[in-house]
Amino acid sequence: MHKSENIDYSQLRKRVSRLFVGVLTKRISVQEALAKFPKDCDDKTIIASWHALCHLEADEDIREKNSQYRHEQDEYIEFIMFTLQKGEELPQNIINSYIPYHTEALIPCSNKLKGIFKTIKRFLCC
Repeated sequence: MHKSENIDYSQLRKRVSRLFVGVLTKRISVQEALAKFPKDCDDKTIIASWHALCHLEADEDIREKNSQYRHEQDEYIEFIMFTLQKGEELPQNIINSYIPYHTEALIPCSNKLKGIFKTIKRFLCC
């Protein structure tokens, strides 16, 4: 998806917020939520949200041992979720904190030609 296609990112963000709700209520796993993210999306808010969920899962062992860390991370994830529910962009500082990981993002790509090239580029650039 490219901005030139006049994508309504607010609707995509609201859709992603529902994935966050599913994860927080334990109705779906983080892996399921990540797989359901909008394909080929270049919205920086959605990309940062994808990374936030990745970090949530990666920190599971820390969360089990440290209740304060778990509480703070839950509040952070809830803030992202509520921002997405409104269809708004995340604050720039949150987006910036995930920029170093953008090239590593494995956000799903479509099976269309553009998505296939994006997937190939991802693997060739690593």
